Amino acid sequence: MSSLGEEYPDDTLTFMLLAMEQAKVAIDCLEVPVGCVIVEDGKVIASGRNRTTETRNATRHAEMEAIDTLLEQWREKRLSQSEVAKTFSKCKLYVTCEPCIMCAAALSFIGIKEVFYGCGNDKFGGCGSILSLHSSSSEPLISGGAPRVFTSREILMLQSLIGLLLNRQHNEQCSNKVLDFLKVCTSLSSILQDFKTESGWKL
Repeated sequence: MSSLGEEYPDDTLTFMLLAMEQAKVAIDCLEVPVGCVIVEDGKVIASGRNRTTETRNATRHAEMEAIDTLLEQWREKRLSQSEVAKTFSKCKLYVTCEPCIMCAAALSFIGIKEVFYGCGNDKFGGCGSILSLHSSSSEPLISGGAPRVFTSREILMLQSLIGLLLNRQHNEQCSNKVLDFLKVCTSLSSILQDFKTESGWKL
């Protein structure tokens, strides 16, 4: 795992911003605001957002959506299993929240070794918060987690998500899961204070 105080390259922040855009789409659809992108050789090849409420399927997390998008594309191209495995091994995942145990296990199984996330998941996290599948003795390993990857732009976006949640608290159609996620957003505000300096935000 990368150290919390480490500086991350601009492309990491760019991809995290794209993941945040997917999270915004999710919250507009009354889903838990988690989004992700899968990157190969510096290019986004798939994106996903939570769709558990929309599909009435608890497994349709952002990571699973992105993975299935790729598998469908590669199925149409008739890629062999070895070609699929080789491509996955070159991919990186950027996601707004630490993957749950289910998603972390899936990422490890298909061979994505680098996962960068914006905040921890203290209830179901599979990359260190609850289980550390990235440090398991089994191969492949998930490594390179980058918690707290936020700049002022991401902070403003996070604030807009919180505002939208607050505005919808009394909306009967609003998913309880979305409201519960407010706790995660609130905890982030205290975490981010560790990176606030007089000259700006320290990454």
